[in-house]
Amino acid sequence: MSSSEEPSLYAAREPIFPRRVSGRFRNLKWWLMAVMLGIYYVTPWIRWDRGPNLPDQAVLIDMAGRRFFFFMIEIWPHEFYFIAGLLIMAGLGLFLFTSAAGRVWCGYACPQTVWTDLFILVERWIEGDRNARIRLHRRPWNWEKLTKNIAKWWVWFAIGLATGGAWVFYFADAPTLLRALVTGTAHPIAYTTMLVLAFTTFFFGGFAREQICIYACPWPRIQAAMMDEDTLTIGYRDWRGEPRGKQTVAGNGDCIDCMACVNVCPMGIDIRNGQQLACITCGLCIDACDNMMDKIGKPRGLISYMALTDETRERSGQPPKSVWAHAFRPRTILYTVLWAGVGMALVVALFLRTNIDVSVTPVRNPTYVILSDGSIRNTYDMRLRNKHGEDRWFTFTASAPAIFVLSLEGEEGLRVLVPANETKEQRLYVTAPANSLGAMEERTPIRLWVSDEIEGDSPRAERVHHDTIFNGKDD
Repeated sequence: MSSSEEPSLYAAREPIFPRRVSGRFRNLKWWLMAVMLGIYYVTPWIRWDRGPNLPDQAVLIDMAGRRFFFFMIEIWPHEFYFIAGLLIMAGLGLFLFTSAAGRVWCGYACPQTVWTDLFILVERWIEGDRNARIRLHRRPWNWEKLTKNIAKWWVWFAIGLATGGAWVFYFADAPTLLRALVTGTAHPIAYTTMLVLAFTTFFFGGFAREQICIYACPWPRIQAAMMDEDTLTIGYRDWRGEPRGKQTVAGNGDCIDCMACVNVCPMGIDIRNGQQLACITCGLCIDACDNMMDKIGKPRGLISYMALTDETRERSGQPPKSVWAHAFRPRTILYTVLWAGVGMALVVALFLRTNIDVSVTPVRNPTYVILSDGSIRNTYDMRLRNKHGEDRWFTFTASAPAIFVLSLEGEEGLRVLVPANETKEQRLYVTAPANSLGAMEERTPIRLWVSDEIEGDSPRAERVHHDTIFNGKDD
């Protein structure tokens, strides 16, 4: 390269081929993968009987009906605060777990980690363990390399297609949509969504892998603000392991520089170099190091979960703090209280809500009308929502410091039929007779009541109210 040429700042990605490892953290990741994938793929097929007029899918995001079903819970669009509350709880949960144990979400539960683990498992089944995969990668293209890669890619794509398929089943009745997908009669949006998710899963889990965690995901940069010196994260006890080398050499530490911790890392880092942005704290390096310590007769824990305060204590010869001392400290307690508070508020709101809902909008043009007999009339547009699985009659009354007369547009009497699981718009007229104007103010508060009455052997009624203002006074 001539002196006038500037050096390239681009570095090509070096493929990572993690070696298979066994141990408690690897087993934990297998179990979590099986449980989370099982929940994701199986949930749309769980049935839940809600009656004749409602879907029987346990978990369903009904875009057409504008509702969300979760077993016995039904969320309507105006109740989006439940979804917002769950998102807040998810955020606080991430803060809590990151503050207590570092990037455990990234290492064990993040979809990118789960599907990448699954894709690496498929790769290992078809191509072999680490050394075999490295040799195959470096080999020029031949028949064996081509067939193994094609087989691997097909399995990856099948997993990606199943991933997209499971996702669309959350938005429609799963058995019905499956028949439509197989027969080619499903809506184009369903096929498009499946293919988009299939190709993104195929690329992210099969090729991008650790690049998504390092460059695309913002959480590695945010999580630093959630951690402090008492956060448990994976570390290397260099005061015990250094200097590295053969155990036959006097003065060497416990680390024999076998590179086992590096070879099993899905991010391709060396944890012995200290904490790094790429580390997802998955614990595989702990399993690899513990296995090696067992082989050479040294105590486990050269690499393990630890906090910065533990490092200071151990260097001075003191025992580390207990796990509970790290887990329960002001920051984590605050996150727990906030998380529990939001959860309790959602539960209370869930049990306090009624099966009928009403919203009232006063008509502003005109604000009020003076009738020929001197009485004053206000008009209100009402939205009545019947959350029951059957048609219901809604009855209207009012309570106020003055006498008011109610009437419904297009209806005889003060009853209106609202179809099951639907919203009905109804115009309500509220009139103040001329002889009651003396008890009124220019703006008189009024409470409108809507009752859901059921007649029969076991009569019961639900009532909701809406406070509003009656405008106007004849001076």
